[in-house]
Amino acid sequence: MKKAILGKKLGMTQVFAEDGKVTPVTVIEAGPCTVVQKKTVDTDGYDAVQVCFEEKAERKMNKPLKGHFDKAGVAYARYLRELRLDDVSGVNVGDVIKADVFEAGEAVDVTGTSKGHGFSGTIKRFGFHRLKETHGTGPVHRHAGSMGACSSPSRIFKGKKLPGRYGTDRVTVLNLDMVKVDAEKNLLLVKGAVPGPKGGLLYIRNSVKAK
Repeated sequence: MKKAILGKKLGMTQVFAEDGKVTPVTVIEAGPCTVVQKKTVDTDGYDAVQVCFEEKAERKMNKPLKGHFDKAGVAYARYLRELRLDDVSGVNVGDVIKADVFEAGEAVDVTGTSKGHGFSGTIKRFGFHRLKETHGTGPVHRHAGSMGACSSPSRIFKGKKLPGRYGTDRVTVLNLDMVKVDAEKNLLLVKGAVPGPKGGLLYIRNSVKAK
């Protein structure tokens, strides 16, 4: 991975090209992200930089994190994440990563946490069909239905699709086109939808499986 940044999903809109073609885009507030710690093969066994994003009041910080930021001489922030970059030799503590690390036209991967739907049934969670509304299937028509055999094997096999928690999973969408970069406002316009709700934390990197 050559470059990456943290961002916040602001919502979706559309961009019109000169020929009138409409492109749906997600607006992401990307950075500025300040480098809090630098990790190298000699000290930590791998190359990475730890960056922070979105300012946070001092009164809301706990003591260990407060000391970590004070040691680096960096303003307190809400999010603290590592970026595993191929080369960190040119990056130092205190450096700021901004949206202009990306350019319009390149492919990116966006990672976020999908929207949570709580405990959901099989119809909502997996797209199961309803049971027939005629006699013999009641009283509930949205249940999963028959589960299989009788005395053998006398159990439900692992992996069976059943009701349960739906959403709040780490999801990565690959090969999204970067439509526009606004360096002054720290905005990225990415073609298509990305995981998570408005205000959710996103991790944007250059595409690892570029077309």
